[in-house]
Amino acid sequence: MHEPPGRRRWAIAALLGGGVVVSYFDRIILAAAAPAIQRDFRIDDFAMGFLLGAFGWTYGALQVPVGVLLDRIGVRRVMIGSILLWAAASFLASEAIGFATMFAARMMLGVAEAPTFPANAKAIGYWFPRTERSLATALFDGAAKFSNVIAIPAIAFLALEVGWRKAFVATAILSLCYLLLFARIYRDPGLDPRLGPSERAYIAEGGGAAEGLARSRGLALLGYLLLRRKMWGLALGFGCYNYAFSFFITWLPTYLAREMKMDPLSSAGFAIIPWMFATLADLLVGGWLIDHLVRRGRDETIVRKSIIVLGMVTALFVIGAAFTDDARWALLWITVSLSGLAAAAPASWSLPSLIAPVGGAGTIGGMMNFVGSLAGAVAPALTGLIVAQSRSFSGAFLLAGAVLAVGLVSFTLVMGPIAPIPEREQRRHRN
Repeated sequence: MHEPPGRRRWAIAALLGGGVVVSYFDRIILAAAAPAIQRDFRIDDFAMGFLLGAFGWTYGALQVPVGVLLDRIGVRRVMIGSILLWAAASFLASEAIGFATMFAARMMLGVAEAPTFPANAKAIGYWFPRTERSLATALFDGAAKFSNVIAIPAIAFLALEVGWRKAFVATAILSLCYLLLFARIYRDPGLDPRLGPSERAYIAEGGGAAEGLARSRGLALLGYLLLRRKMWGLALGFGCYNYAFSFFITWLPTYLAREMKMDPLSSAGFAIIPWMFATLADLLVGGWLIDHLVRRGRDETIVRKSIIVLGMVTALFVIGAAFTDDARWALLWITVSLSGLAAAAPASWSLPSLIAPVGGAGTIGGMMNFVGSLAGAVAPALTGLIVAQSRSFSGAFLLAGAVLAVGLVSFTLVMGPIAPIPEREQRRHRN
């Protein structure tokens, strides 16, 4: 199969990646401005941990419903409403007068951004053949890592220069700009007038996911998938990944500022180093390398699972940060760990469209991200409790390592081979 002249699918992937960058500005702003917000609201580490995790509770709780919704009414309609709500949540946060109102604003943001990753995973399944899906997935997943590179220093600067409230207003305006761009550009392949026939055929012949609504009713499909071991192996493994990822994204600036005795701008500058390497690992290992090996005829299950396993093993180096008070060594262990997580992430996010029955990728993506989001909500709150009790981050690093070890078992032994879950009618063929 030769490469067609069309590049429309890559424009769609770039659009989705840009949306992730914008959404992560909304998520990261609280972590980057945490010291100033703690001071203004007069809250301790334990309360700040709950505030940092507030987003995750509603985000996680809605993953399964939005997955079903995506399969019933489609990516474009769901995401337009979602992005509009992002902006409203950021405007609300800019007017917060204390812990309770900020908590409400962050929970609202969780509602707003709940469809983002399941929608992206579903869209990538439509738009890309299997041999390009990992790199395409890496573009939007890598954007989550790269957003830290630009957002953490930018927000830290804004918080110092104009105050954290105006920083929230800036993210709201950015969200509205992205809404206009998304509404103008995104269509599913079957409805996109700019997708040429040769590229359309290339996607279809290469295993692009079949477009259309789910064949089963949402609750019936959900109930069926809840009984599949393959789905639970994916969801639990991803949950363990997201625990560690959430720990880094919410507490890393505070850890560097407090435990490594850095000022806010210095901690923001040092915090981007691990995220820069994580972005490269995401794109080069989790994206390009997987697609390269699959195109060369390597077994898809072995390739994807090998990258996931190697990434999760590398992520265990987070334990090293528990045993040093030297900023350079701490950054080394954190950088290695985050790079491993980043390499594994695109392979994980490519799985819903690869194992789903027809029309079920959104539901599986939602279930996977539901478990991941709950773990992501627990991580900052539990970290805040550990730090408040011990006055140290060592226990938090050790716990993250233990959780990642559980994730390894889930991805390898529980999930099994990467193969489509049979249609609901084929109950006798269970994986």
